[in-house]
Amino acid sequence: MKFFIDTAELGEIEDLAATGLLDGVTTNPSLIHKAGGDFLETIERICQIVAGPVSAEVTATEAETMIEEGQRLAGIAPNVAVKVPLTWDGLKACRALSQDGTMVNVTLCFSPAQALLAAKAGATFISPFVGRLDDIGQDGMGLIEEIVTIYANYAGTLETEILVASIRDPIHLVEAAKLGADVATVPPGVLRKLAQHPLTDKGLAAFLDDWKKTGQSILS
Repeated sequence: MKFFIDTAELGEIEDLAATGLLDGVTTNPSLIHKAGGDFLETIERICQIVAGPVSAEVTATEAETMIEEGQRLAGIAPNVAVKVPLTWDGLKACRALSQDGTMVNVTLCFSPAQALLAAKAGATFISPFVGRLDDIGQDGMGLIEEIVTIYANYAGTLETEILVASIRDPIHLVEAAKLGADVATVPPGVLRKLAQHPLTDKGLAAFLDDWKKTGQSILS
């Protein structure tokens, strides 16, 4: 599974990219506003830090302007994936941009039917929002299972990658990986939580305590 982080904080991106675990970044206007940077400059800087796909979202709602904005965003760097909403106009924009060779991330997916439409429109990524479905009492991970099944039925025909979004905790990510999703995009804090376990901390503390009692040093 590929790991993307959902942020526009440059410091966070640089820190996690240095681990070699980061495969891409997803952003949106809200995240960039929160980070306090210029929209286009922030996207360009992220693309310089991360070699993998960087999702940059259009702000238009009608297809023609979405396409124009998408072309502008794609011109920033070759690893930009233009993010469009899963609406009829978004699907039209997806088709046009993907046919021009631009990576497209179709976002705000909440049903398997929507995911099928996005794949048919040529989406590089489909972004189902599991956490937001859970918030209204629906089964977010059930949606991922349905999309995985549908896409597998047409392997070789549908090449869209399932990018699980709106992940709230490590369990979401692990369950998505068990189902065979291609990508998970998570807040930086959730990615860091993947390495945490109380028994790891307890074991390390015991090892260090025993080592201290020896009075030795590996480097001396």
